[in-house]
Amino acid sequence: MKDIFDNQILCNRCDSKMQRGEFMKNGFVLRILVCPECREKIVHPVDEVEYNKFINLKNKEFKVKMRIVGNSYTVSIPKEIVLFMRAQEKMMDDMVKLCFEETGRLSLNFNKILRKKKW
Repeated sequence: MKDIFDNQILCNRCDSKMQRGEFMKNGFVLRILVCPECREKIVHPVDEVEYNKFINLKNKEFKVKMRIVGNSYTVSIPKEIVLFMRAQEKMMDDMVKLCFEETGRLSLNFNKILRKKKW
């Protein structure tokens, strides 16, 4: 299937040919078209949908149980989050970085920025 951004698109305001670009927002690289004259921007619709899914997950709070397995504790990651991450990149079975940020706060870093493939 062809991508809409593969076609020449003219700006609604000034009829100039829009140019491809990228925009970083919360770790996401969003593909955009930018008008060189009036700086009007159009975000790729697929990227915008994926970004909105991320924002919805980010704003959701999950309650999970902490369990003992051997000499360690485990916390399960909700399926919604795992499915979203799998859709972004195949990063399951990778090593993750666990950080003790401050009292009462841990973070998991997957050492990769969620990035779309370049077009």
